[in-house]
Amino acid sequence: MADANIIPDVIADFPPSLGLHVTWPGTGWPRLDRALLGNTLDPRRLHGQPAIGLHDISAASPSSSSAVSYVITLTDADASPHASHPHFHEDGGKKKGEYCHWIASGTLRPSLCDPKEPGPCPPVLVDVEEVFKYKGPAPKKGTGKHRYVFLAFVPSNGTTEKLHLSKPKGRRGWGADHGVEGWAGENGLAAVERRMQKRRAKGT
Repeated sequence: MADANIIPDVIADFPPSLGLHVTWPGTGWPRLDRALLGNTLDPRRLHGQPAIGLHDISAASPSSSSAVSYVITLTDADASPHASHPHFHEDGGKKKGEYCHWIASGTLRPSLCDPKEPGPCPPVLVDVEEVFKYKGPAPKKGTGKHRYVFLAFVPSNGTTEKLHLSKPKGRRGWGADHGVEGWAGENGLAAVERRMQKRRAKGT
């Protein structure tokens, strides 16, 4: 993540306590598209809402309770700038900013995994409520690879009460002069995991 400048471009460094698993139902081969750290995926296969799994990787995890609500976000770290949102980081002399692709919350339930599928079988996010509906990656032609970043959050105060998350005023710039980190701070959320993939724009 640091090598791709996700830290600190998108979020400050933090000790991850959860493993995040993101899959999209695929057609043909492979049957599932998986988000792996830094891998490149075809955006044409990512239109449907992904399935989310989470598992503890730290015995001291503050979010191991199934009663805790988990918040999942997807942000494009390399979206084009917009005049009404001037607060963008500089990258190679070209201004870029974040774009909100998804905000959802839910609780965890043990999953029923296909034994033929490789990899772990983590608890899955259920009873999903979308604050911002999922919008699949669609980088503009000629803009190269974009860094799409999944982040998992839990309430900083550890509450198991229903969350009342604010909806950004817009997707671009997360509706303000900040990105996902600013929005999470406003909603009292603490990051517990991150995962970054790259999607290549058509024609690049």
